[in-house]
Amino acid sequence: MLKGFHHVAVICSDYKKSKAFYTEVLGFTIVAENYRQERDSYKLDLVLEDGSQIELFSFPEPPERPSRPEAAGLRHLAFKVVDIEATILALNEQGVSTEPVRVDEYTGNKFTFFQDPDGLPLELYEVT
Repeated sequence: MLKGFHHVAVICSDYKKSKAFYTEVLGFTIVAENYRQERDSYKLDLVLEDGSQIELFSFPEPPERPSRPEAAGLRHLAFKVVDIEATILALNEQGVSTEPVRVDEYTGNKFTFFQDPDGLPLELYEVT
């Protein structure tokens, strides 16, 4: 029935800052960028090489996230990487802080967390 995820939607508080983070830091490609005047809102469609997509939205004065990351709802967004240490180094060189690397007790895979400009928890998960 389901074939996979098409996209994840993210609402940001600073469109320019988040657009730069997702494109320049994380390497997403812009598919489409639309300003919706009636909502005073941008909708930015972003994609990775494998087809994974993020819809980045801006709205005037969005409410803050209730807590992180244990509030009911989406806990975090995880990205697959082949070399976690190289990815961490690339993020750190661009001023993005990452937590210490952990090992998944069930799979043995390495993972770590970092945040987008609004504090949304993002994960790097190493796959081989």
